[in-house]
Amino acid sequence: MANAMLHQTVGTLQLLSNSGTHWEVGNNSVRLFPKSFKLEVGISKRGTYSSGERKFSVIQASASQTSVYNPVLSTSDNGTHESRKKSNEAALILVRHGESLWNEKNLFTGCVDVPLTKKGVEEAIEAGKRISNIPVDMIYTSALIRAQMTAMLAMTQHRRKKVPIIMHNESEQAKAWSQIYSEETMKQSIPVIAAWQLNERMYGELQGLNKQETADRFGKEKVHEWRRSYDIPPPNGESLEMCAQRAVAYFKDNIEPQLLSGKNVMIAAHGNSLRSIIMYLDKLTSQEVISLELSTGMPMLYIFKEGKFIRRGSPVAPTEAGVYAYTRRLAQYRQKLDEMLH
Repeated sequence: MANAMLHQTVGTLQLLSNSGTHWEVGNNSVRLFPKSFKLEVGISKRGTYSSGERKFSVIQASASQTSVYNPVLSTSDNGTHESRKKSNEAALILVRHGESLWNEKNLFTGCVDVPLTKKGVEEAIEAGKRISNIPVDMIYTSALIRAQMTAMLAMTQHRRKKVPIIMHNESEQAKAWSQIYSEETMKQSIPVIAAWQLNERMYGELQGLNKQETADRFGKEKVHEWRRSYDIPPPNGESLEMCAQRAVAYFKDNIEPQLLSGKNVMIAAHGNSLRSIIMYLDKLTSQEVISLELSTGMPMLYIFKEGKFIRRGSPVAPTEAGVYAYTRRLAQYRQKLDEMLH
């Protein structure tokens, strides 16, 4: 029981008696050799760096896919892996970033990269308290600082005390310089993937404008149409439909496979990118999604079970006991968490 729960808590990390540690990333593999400091990455494109006796290879990321060291079952356990896929339950946490400095000033923000206010920091910390008993194996954020701040601040409140680490794949040098060479440190870390596809809707020529002044200039009806219609974009900007195309495609290609493998995932993003994902999860129509409002800093929990997404609302509502009673895996995790930390 203890071993099983530890497996659920920290993920699967295979220790190979003679050859170090083996991790798999999709169809790729990673071996860590602590004694010789040698890291081998099997992937279609590789860049190799040498320094004295330390030699390691790094992942060549593509523009559409960000790779991460992601502990999953070994290919030698294919049968077990497939059975786990079919029976696994996984948690999906969605959280809109806390209040930003431009939210406070009532400005159209879109893809402009502005940080949180003091209130936004407090909202992020409160969000972390709400998810402090939910297992988190991976974190996805947008490329914008307000979403990243929200994710990082939230995880400071988590009872497991794992450290979220942003995976830098912007260049080969960035990947090489951010390598981790401690097995124990890796087990106590959570990879954070930043993806522009999860960015807020790009508001075009409205970005930086005051919302009230814009309504006075163009008329309330026109501005409401730009803000709340599904397929009408603001001047030189994105409609919600356009935002949904990139956000949902990224979710299907990159995040859903993690849930299928049993990983518990948190996404810290924005009102429109998260509305787009919720539209997909809840099978909402274009008319239903435009009326969907998400509060800043309020996490929403889904259970991914048997290929379906079941919304559980806030992780602490209506009651925390009710959330954990819904799935045996979360209940066992909570029980083991109490045993480990008391």
